[in-house]
Amino acid sequence: MSQATIPRAAVRGTASGVIFMAFFGTLWAGIGIRGMQGWEFPVFITLSLLIGVVLFISAFALIKSSSQLSNEVIKEDRDRWRKKNRWFGIFFSLEGLLIAIAAFICVSTNHLNLFVPVMALIVGAHFFPLASLFQVPIYYVTGTLLCLLATIVMLTFPVKIIINDYQIMAWWVSVGFGSALILWVTGVIVCLKGFRLLSMAQHRDENSKVSTRL
Repeated sequence: MSQATIPRAAVRGTASGVIFMAFFGTLWAGIGIRGMQGWEFPVFITLSLLIGVVLFISAFALIKSSSQLSNEVIKEDRDRWRKKNRWFGIFFSLEGLLIAIAAFICVSTNHLNLFVPVMALIVGAHFFPLASLFQVPIYYVTGTLLCLLATIVMLTFPVKIIINDYQIMAWWVSVGFGSALILWVTGVIVCLKGFRLLSMAQHRDENSKVSTRL
């Protein structure tokens, strides 16, 4: 297995996933904050940034710790990782293209309120091929929750509500913060997996050194 052959690459792969979840989770929180139209704005932006920073720090801790691991790789594994990275680039580009098309259609038809939940559907859908590509089962759950969130909001939530004389974009707030929470939790789970993998790799290296001495 690739993870047993190149532990450093495996650990850094999980760290990259955590970075993506931290960054895009914070962006989704920003959408939720924007939808609140200034209602208790500083509190939510501070909390969102704090969560993002904690996840970033955890990811970089994984990367730094993995530098002590070996990075031996056979040609078959190297080719497999290159293929995965290439497909990731294709999926990511396709996701961006679909989001751009959705934005154009929503603006052109004067249905901008639809853009945020539609974008959540696109983002959620893109997790399904990634789950298969990188063999990360939690991505199936992440994709399903994002799609369900967007669908439920569009079918049951009002587009806008009024609270204490503030107009709040209910769709943007619910989908924004909901998506952020889903991505942040996914980031935590992936991060924990990375630390478990790091521990296993370090333990394996220690056993290898002991065997060599004997």
